[in-house]
Amino acid sequence: MAASLEQYLIATGRVPSAALDRAKRLADEHGDRLPTVLTSLGLISERELAQCFAAALGVFVITSAEFPEAALIADRLNPKFLKLIRALPVEDRPDRLVLAMADPSDDDAADAIAFAVDRPVERRAAGAGDLELAWERLYGGRIAADALAAAADAGDGSGDDADRLKDLASEAPVIRLVDQIVAQAISLRASDIHIEPLPDLLRVRFRVDGVLREVEGPPARLAMAVISRIKVLAKLNIAERRLAQDGRIRLAVRGQEIDLRVSTTPTIHGESVVLRILDQGAMVLDFAALGFEPALVERWQQALARPHGIVLVTGPTGSGKTTTLYASLAVLNTLDRKILTIEDPVEYQLKGINQVQVKPQIGLTFASALRSFLRQDPDIMLIGEIRDLETAQTAVQASLTGHLILASLHTNDAASAITRLLDMGVEDYLLTSTLSAIAGQRLVRTLCPECKEAYPAEPELVERLGLEVAREPVTLWRPVGCPACDGAGFRGRTTIFELLIVTDAIRHLIIERAEARKILETAIGEGMVTMYQDGLRKALAGLTTVEEVLRATRET
Repeated sequence: MAASLEQYLIATGRVPSAALDRAKRLADEHGDRLPTVLTSLGLISERELAQCFAAALGVFVITSAEFPEAALIADRLNPKFLKLIRALPVEDRPDRLVLAMADPSDDDAADAIAFAVDRPVERRAAGAGDLELAWERLYGGRIAADALAAAADAGDGSGDDADRLKDLASEAPVIRLVDQIVAQAISLRASDIHIEPLPDLLRVRFRVDGVLREVEGPPARLAMAVISRIKVLAKLNIAERRLAQDGRIRLAVRGQEIDLRVSTTPTIHGESVVLRILDQGAMVLDFAALGFEPALVERWQQALARPHGIVLVTGPTGSGKTTTLYASLAVLNTLDRKILTIEDPVEYQLKGINQVQVKPQIGLTFASALRSFLRQDPDIMLIGEIRDLETAQTAVQASLTGHLILASLHTNDAASAITRLLDMGVEDYLLTSTLSAIAGQRLVRTLCPECKEAYPAEPELVERLGLEVAREPVTLWRPVGCPACDGAGFRGRTTIFELLIVTDAIRHLIIERAEARKILETAIGEGMVTMYQDGLRKALAGLTTVEEVLRATRET
């Protein structure tokens, strides 16, 4: 059966043949099974591997939502053996046992389980991280709970309490539990992990494609242990639970180097923790892959090619501004240019670029760093965010002295960035001399290509949305849900984008201090495609839905 998986991986191009041969050699050398090596090397994710098993072996994929609430046949199956073979009984039927397996091609393991329960085994494919987390809940939680009970007499923040918490966070079950939560989040392509203590449970949620999704969490009694483990890894003050703290963790998860940005904040039920997953390998720095249309890429690169001036990327938090700026730096990063960045925080390390982390506590702010950059003889400077007048004025002065400045700004659209800078106190005549281009963007979820469904749009909807198409009827698309997308109907996100080039007409409006609405109308008259229009084009092309576009661009 393993040969079927290999043949499928090669036939579909999921894993290059050379990489597959290397994985097979490593599996033989270390005595591991091939699927384990494939995921540990990062050649394929656990969720993709489960889908490949399903297609190659003709088995079903099972998700964590379908796992049982209690252990099945616990008197006849050894939990340690189930953990070793990465399998879990999910349904006990009179004529067969349904078994979720990380490696459904493992005949020896399936036969051993069939012998133990004295009936045939029906195999299902599941992600290894999902299985490990379920195993911890069903079989391993008691060990960690006992460890927590041993520390239950800890004080309310004393040094003795901190020592007990450190000991508790070092318990093997707690370490495994935290590792499994992170591994499951990465397998689901999550961008953030939210761990929130509630009165009766420790809620764990992953933000996948911009939407929070609750997953199975550990027992409430393990809240202090789990949070303490995260704080130890992030080198935070484990005894301080009254103040918010920030830190960073670097982990190797199944062969992938992962950075986690950690933020804790006190709540009435304990500390809430959010971990931002920064996967260097998953970051895409290609404009086309980010969702930029070819004509837009050309105009954007023309703006970046100018030797001096300010180029802004605007949008709310989580709209992909940093990725767009990094993709721009990747284009500009040549040996004949010196590039410096000042960020808060430095999310990804870019090869060949000098990146600086803001540290306000020692006086290293955006503005002070920019001033010091000017003595470094740079060609291009990136400002993580323009937050105040001092930073804006320093950026303007730097651009006037012949530097290209890239920066982000929190506004709803491109036109609003101009009024925002004027409201900050930047002089209008300085803006007209330095501002080159302003991009506005949002992220929308993309439809799963395996299950999306076309439908004819109602004429009233076509008219209300202002859809401009030459054919009738208008075809739109909607999500359905399948194993490939975990039933969500969406998989991944794409960018909807607008680009405002600062022309003479726009400069005239800046001098007049015109409203953002007037600036927007003029830009549209000069050919600017708005985010809304770009989103509708992607909806008509079947990349996303009209509802996603409206959610992102017309929230009111």
